[in-house]
This record gives sequence, C-alpha cells and structure tokens, in this order.
Amino acid sequence: MLLGGVLAFLSLGLLPSRVWAAGEDKLANKTIDRTVSLRTHSIYAPYIDQDLQNRWWDFGADAYVNTNKHIRLTRARPSQMGWLWSRLPITSSNFIMEVEFKFSGDSSHLFGDGMAVWFTTARAQPGPVFGSIDNFNGFGIFLDTYANSRHSYAFPRIVGIKGDGKTSYNVGTDGEPNVAGACSANYRRTNVATKLKVTYIKEAYLDVKIQYKAWDEWSDCFTIQGADVLPPAPFLGFSAMTGDVFDNHDIISVTTHSAVLSNPSYQRDKIGAILEAEGSSFVVKAAKFFILVGALLSLFYGARAYYRRQNRGMGMGIGGMGPMSRTPGFQTTFYQDAKRF
Repeated sequence: MLLGGVLAFLSLGLLPSRVWAAGEDKLANKTIDRTVSLRTHSIYAPYIDQDLQNRWWDFGADAYVNTNKHIRLTRARPSQMGWLWSRLPITSSNFIMEVEFKFSGDSSHLFGDGMAVWFTTARAQPGPVFGSIDNFNGFGIFLDTYANSRHSYAFPRIVGIKGDGKTSYNVGTDGEPNVAGACSANYRRTNVATKLKVTYIKEAYLDVKIQYKAWDEWSDCFTIQGADVLPPAPFLGFSAMTGDVFDNHDIISVTTHSAVLSNPSYQRDKIGAILEAEGSSFVVKAAKFFILVGALLSLFYGARAYYRRQNRGMGMGIGGMGPMSRTPGFQTTFYQDAKRF
C-alpha cells in the first residue's frame, strides 16, 4: 500500500509539468519538444584557438577579434567593412539562431550604417550591401541604423529582404521596394544585452524577435509565412559597413540550435489529454492537489499498518511462547502507545 501511494504520486504528480512545460513553443499544430545545440554554427569567447583561427567560422576584411569581449566587424571609423561567416551550411530543417550584438560609438545623432544577418547560398563575398554582395540568393536581415531617405517610420530599424539572386538592393530607399517584413527598435547603446532571435520552421515560417528593452523580454519584429522563405542548406553570416557615418559593430556570441518538432498526430496519455483539453490552470492545480492528498493518505495508512505489524511482533517472545517482558510498566506503556495509532 505504501509503495502504491508513492508510485501513484510519481506517475501522476509529474504529468501536468509535462503537459504545460514552460519551455515549449506552440507552432500552429506543432510543438518544439526539444532543441539540440549546433556547435558548427555557434561561436563565443574566446572565439579563436591557439592558431588564431576557428574551426567552424571565418572572419575577414576589417573585422578583428578581442578574445575577451567580441568580434568587431567594423570600428567607429569611416569606410570600414567586416564579416563573419560559417564554413558549413545549416542542414537542419528547423532551427533557432540567437545572436548577441552591440552597436556603439561616440556620436548620439549621426551613426551608421548597420549590420546584416545572412542566410544565403554563397558566403564570404564582400560587397556594398552592409559589407556583402548585392543580388544575393537567400534571405538577409538588416539592422539598419542610418536612413538614406525620408520614411514614415523611425530608425534604427530591422528589415527582412528575400533575395532571388537577380534583384538589386536599393540603397537610396533602404531596400523599401523589396521589404518582406520590418520593425523599428532602438537597439543602439542600450542598458541591456541586445539580442536577435530567428526561428525557422521549414515549409512554415521565419520569425524574428529582438531583446533590447529588458533582460529576457523579447519583442516581436516580423514573421514571414511561406514554404520557401530560406534556400536549402544556407550559410550563416554576419557583415557590417560604415560610410561617412560610422559605429562599432560587435558580435558578442552566436548560438544556434536544431529544433525537434513534436508529431501533431501524437496522442498523449488520457489524463494528459483531458488536462490539456481543459486548458485551465485551475484544473491543473486542483488535479495536483487531489493527487498530493491521495499520496499523503496512502503514506499515512501504509505507515500505520506497518507499525501495527511491528508492535504485534514486539509483544511476543521467541517462537510465539509469550510476552517478551513481564514488567507491568513496560507492557502498559507499550499497549497504550499502540492504541494511539
């Protein structure tokens, strides 16, 4: 009975925590059950090995590495350009990429031009679009800090553009004719770590969020629906450029995870399905409460039965021939205690 109560508590008491797991992201009728780190597409301090290289990444042009702080793509000087590219393509169908970055400089009014995050078929080719080539094939996310023309929205800005390998990026209009998604966010010179998170689900969508207001507070930027948002097996890259105006453009860290999705047709066990269908935190709390009460009652009655058996055994001599002690005080005290149970 005691063992049954413990097993009931373990098997049922943990169920709600699985159904309402805090780390699960709902994606239409799918769920990210878990993530697997992609070391080939992650980088963090000290960034390089003893040969001053990185096994999975290349950097070049004006970029340089400070092993204690960052990879600086450009310094706060005119006409700078730098890049950081993965050596291998991303082969995962679904992934989450998170980059921590920092833009800084002496000026609070004039600064630029910005940085780009790339998911493209080609890699490490310098050019005029935030330090990379024009007519790119893939998807670019531009963290644009300088407006080249008048707009109805504010800068700094995050702009997503899908490239077909033929269409040129219009610098004069900040890519306006080809923007697939965008948002304005003041991510320059903030008091918290600035991060960009890109979640890609194959044949579903690409979602972009940014952290710049407070720690672990993610603001939605844009979501692009579609079956072919990214090309198959794109390279991951970062590039930055300065012109007459300038900034320090730093990469602090890049972490990429492959996302493993749940099967939408998978049927959870009956109790979990009932709780999930209710969708109510009250139901979950009530279920946990009754499970806990049942487990405690099982433990109580199991312990009571156990001590009764022990007490009966202590009242008999060897071979069941009689009481172990003839001392009246001992027997009286013993049976009085037994009655309390």
